[in-house]
Amino acid sequence: MSETLAHRAVCTSYADVTEVRANDPAAIDRAWATRIARPTVRGNGRLMIVAADHPARGALSVGDRPTAMNSRTDLLDRLRTALRNPGVDGVLATADILDDLVLLGALDDKVVISSMNRGGLAGASFELDDRMTGYTAAGTAKAGMNGGKMLCRIDLDDSGTLSTLTACAQAVDALAEAGLMAMVEPFLSRRVDGKVKNDLSADAVIKSIHISQGLGSTSAYTWMKLPVVDEMERVMDATTLPTLLLGGDPQTAPEETFASWAKALALPSVRGLIVGRTLLYPRDEDVAAAVDTAVSLVH
Repeated sequence: MSETLAHRAVCTSYADVTEVRANDPAAIDRAWATRIARPTVRGNGRLMIVAADHPARGALSVGDRPTAMNSRTDLLDRLRTALRNPGVDGVLATADILDDLVLLGALDDKVVISSMNRGGLAGASFELDDRMTGYTAAGTAKAGMNGGKMLCRIDLDDSGTLSTLTACAQAVDALAEAGLMAMVEPFLSRRVDGKVKNDLSADAVIKSIHISQGLGSTSAYTWMKLPVVDEMERVMDATTLPTLLLGGDPQTAPEETFASWAKALALPSVRGLIVGRTLLYPRDEDVAAAVDTAVSLVH
């Protein structure tokens, strides 16, 4: 497969990517049209997805490194390392990143999930009014992707939450109409000293699940993207929807993180991991090793 992918790549360097973008932008649509797609679920039915949609929301920090994700080429290097692992099923990202990856031939035979609402910029006064500024359902379908993901933060004291809920409900319906996965990532959130904080208590996560899984006029294509928290057995009892576990910004030692994932992955409705910074920016900078560990937990 690696030789095939190398021959299919439109670009072999980042300079080539910029050159194609400047002189032949239609090459991006052609690359999507000729990409080798794959079904969302196959084999053992479990998914290992890498995520890279934080930069489009202005969230560039990893742990105590506020500018960790500043370099696009560095991020692409890390993503390509992860995607070369045959146990990595796919990627979640915004158009700027996915278009680079498709030109580089990195998305063949991979699940691709679009990131839809990036309007809630990190630190903004309107952070919780998270409108759809990324992919649309139509754009997701046109590119032959598997589905779209939306962030759904719920703050009962912030009127912007209603706009987010409305936009997410409309996206769930539009994706379902196209027969595509609608992945909803809910949180109960609140402002603490002016900053939005997610409540990761079990009861808060459970409430966020019940609110978000009811969005739209059908749940047939809806999946959950949920954090790993204490009492995951009780949390997962709140839904029958297939669920991928998110990694979040790494705050604990890798061994603790991987152990918590392994325990949660044993629950029936948990179907895999969708992890970004923890795998792409590990403390020891060994992306391949971090990805290997995550793949071994899922597959």
